[in-house]
Amino acid sequence: MALEYSLAHLTVMGCPTPELVYVGARAGYDYVSPRLIYMGLPGEPNYALADNPEMLRATKRALADTGIKVHDIELARVYDDLYPSKYLPAFEVAAELGAKAVLSSIWTPRREYAIEKFGQICDLAKPFGLFVGLEYVPIASVNNLAGAVDVLRAADRPNAGLMLDVHHFHRAYDKLEDLVGLPPKWFRFAHLCDAQGEIPTDRAEMTRILREERLYVGEGGVPIADILNRLPKMVYSIELPHLARAREFGYAEHAFRCLESAKAYAAAHIRHT
Repeated sequence: MALEYSLAHLTVMGCPTPELVYVGARAGYDYVSPRLIYMGLPGEPNYALADNPEMLRATKRALADTGIKVHDIELARVYDDLYPSKYLPAFEVAAELGAKAVLSSIWTPRREYAIEKFGQICDLAKPFGLFVGLEYVPIASVNNLAGAVDVLRAADRPNAGLMLDVHHFHRAYDKLEDLVGLPPKWFRFAHLCDAQGEIPTDRAEMTRILREERLYVGEGGVPIADILNRLPKMVYSIELPHLARAREFGYAEHAFRCLESAKAYAAAHIRHT
């Protein structure tokens, strides 16, 4: 059975959600992974469909027109002074759109607090049929595999698991052997991209590459096949922001090249295809 791919928000960050759907469908993706929770970052567009009925209607039309589906939504972060109930409107919209999962990450150093709030997010998502994928990020508080596993085991929620980004795995200096023995049920989707093999030591440079200059799959130095061949088959969400290429090629062509490079790499290197 063929692998399935989703087009993640960051790959085409300037595309409003209806356009994300059309771009993803035309490029040949099976799913899209929109950011329906506004984070308020500088320069970030607000695509919170719960607050924008017109864009929500346009998104539903785009999904109906194309037949593409929503896989997961972003981003239910855990941070200090969080009231997880703020995510309920986005979860409701996610369910309306047929999403399967919600992405989460942890940005507070307070372990017990983070476990409590992450568990609450999972509990709020469960009635909507949403799996919560915890992503560790090198610049966040939970920034490596061990930290994410610790939270997942402590929270112990049936609808929670690990959303592994191969870029972050590489940048966190995680070891392949640490993937052995993790519960297969934790793995529903992963973020796919590549990056230069040399890991930046400067946080600002790491952040810049993470958000602006990831590479097409197979183009860099991340041991993608070594990682994925140790994991169950799952949906691959291509999160590959590269601002210069998006400007040069346009979002549609950039999204297409992302997918084609991933498919070619998988055909040559991924065993569970």
